[in-house]
Amino acid sequence: MSGHGFHVHGPHDHELEHAASGVHGGSHGHHPEAESAGEHGGMSTTSKIAMCTAVIATFGAIFAYMGGATQANAGIYKNNAAIKKTEASNQWNYFQSKSTKQALAEFARDTAADEARKQGWQAKVARYEQEKTDIQTEAKKLEAEASKWDAKSDEQMHQHHRWAQATTVLQVSIALAAIALLTKNKWLERAMFGVAVAGLAVGGLAAFHV
Repeated sequence: MSGHGFHVHGPHDHELEHAASGVHGGSHGHHPEAESAGEHGGMSTTSKIAMCTAVIATFGAIFAYMGGATQANAGIYKNNAAIKKTEASNQWNYFQSKSTKQALAEFARDTAADEARKQGWQAKVARYEQEKTDIQTEAKKLEAEASKWDAKSDEQMHQHHRWAQATTVLQVSIALAAIALLTKNKWLERAMFGVAVAGLAVGGLAAFHV
């Protein structure tokens, strides 16, 4: 079974082929498990495990894909946050430049010899003050946007870890299924189903952003 790196090597694949041939090729020979299934009107244990393994592998491939997608989104959102932080930093530098100009204008106003020149410098001081207010508003807006992108990135990374955990648990379940097919061990079969349910549960947490 494979999907985005979701692969289990070993004799398991041969067991699945053997199970499939046993179910579909019953008319060409005798298979004890197939006959037992036929007598009771149900599937053999081997066929059940093979079918469940296929379903688990399908979910594993989906979880692996979602894990990769959320990781990519986290990187994009983090990059957006960095861009907004840079823009905010540029605004604050611009703000500092206006503050310097305002200070010089205030000095010139206070040292002006006549009232007309004082009024001229005062107009510049008022203009710089208004420009500083606008720049500060824009800088804070950019910082808020950067914080939102950071929060989205963190959320996506948390979700990515959930998907990765779910994928890993399902990989363990498939490994147990392979061993159960080879050993016919009932405890391993039950463990395989239990671990699969746990993996699906973790995948559910990822889907609901928990």
